[in-house]
Amino acid sequence: MAASDPQPKFGQSVKSLLSDKVNCCSTDVIALTKQVLKGSHSSELLGQAARNMVMQEDSILHSEDSLRKMSIITTHLQYQQEAIQKNIEYSSDLQDQLRHLLK
Repeated sequence: MAASDPQPKFGQSVKSLLSDKVNCCSTDVIALTKQVLKGSHSSELLGQAARNMVMQEDSILHSEDSLRKMSIITTHLQYQQEAIQKNIEYSSDLQDQLRHLLK
C-alpha cells in the first residue's frame, strides 16, 4: 500500500495544478474579453464624439455665414440711414425755400 499511496497524491497534485492553470487561463480570458469590450466601447464613443464634432462644425459654419450676412445688412442699413438723413436735410432746405417763396 505504501507503493500505491504516492501515485494518487501525484495524480491529485497534477489535477490540482491543472485546475489552477485552467482557472488562471479562464480569468485571463475574462479579463481580455472585458478589455476588448471596453476598447470597442471606446471606439464607439470616439465615433460619437467625431459625429458631434462634425455637427458642431456645421453649426459654427452656419453661424459664421449668418454673422457675415448680418454684417452686410448692417452696412446697407447704415447707407440707408445716411441717405434718409441727407433727404431730411434737403427737405428742411426745401421747406425753408418754400416758406421764403410764399412770403
